[in-house]
Parts: sequence; C-alpha cells; structure tokens
Amino acid sequence: MRTEFEDQPAQRSILKRILAGVVLVVAIALAVKLLVGFVTAIFWTIVAIAVVVAIIWALKVLIW
Repeated sequence: MRTEFEDQPAQRSILKRILAGVVLVVAIALAVKLLVGFVTAIFWTIVAIAVVVAIIWALKVLIW
C-alpha cells in the first residue's frame, strides 16, 4: 500500500528539474544579452573610429 510520503520525493524531483530548467534558461538569456552587448559595444567603437578617420581624411583632402 502506498502512502502520501512515498509520492513526495518524486514530486520534489520533478519540481527540482523544472526549477533547474528555469534557472538554466535565465542564465543562458543573461549570457546572450551580455554577449550581444559586448559585440554591440565593439561595433560602435569601430564605427566611431571610422567616423573620426573619415573626418580627418576629408579635412586633409579639402584643406591641405
């Protein structure tokens, strides 16, 4: 005969797995967000450097 106490460990195991899955999804989402932010920062830094170089080149061609 089964009692209520024998069913609880299986239920806790399922809840632990669900919680672990949620934690994993959140951790992956944060890692992706950090990676995208890092790549975006590098991209805009390169764009800013290219703009400065373009302005200096244009001034050199027009003035000197």
